[in-house]
Amino acid sequence: MNVSGHRISTAEVESALVDHHAVAEAAVVGANDPTTGQAIIGYVILRGGHEPTDALGEDLRAHVATKLGPIARPRAVILVPDLPKTRSGKIMRRLLRDVAEGRDLGDTTTLADANVVDEIRHRAEESPTED
Repeated sequence: MNVSGHRISTAEVESALVDHHAVAEAAVVGANDPTTGQAIIGYVILRGGHEPTDALGEDLRAHVATKLGPIARPRAVILVPDLPKTRSGKIMRRLLRDVAEGRDLGDTTTLADANVVDEIRHRAEESPTED
């Protein structure tokens, strides 16, 4: 992913998110952004005992910036109950990009639970993003 002329690995950003004590699992995608060309969007499953709040989302964005630098700070961190996965457990990042960019979803027949994408889309619409 290239953000504002800098190459940033989604794996480095995912590792920084999972490094936070509240995060159980994370997936990161690049989404088109009219200002920077491409923005980082993180989808995070929280560990038990942590509530999905806007403040925690902001804390996670700041955590990435501290670990990797301000250029790696996600435009948004969306706290989700699950990630879209195939029956074999592979995260379908294509669907996460479609949600981040507001596109219609393509084929979802290989998902283990197709309802999870509807919940992610709903939470993405409610999630605050960087201005």
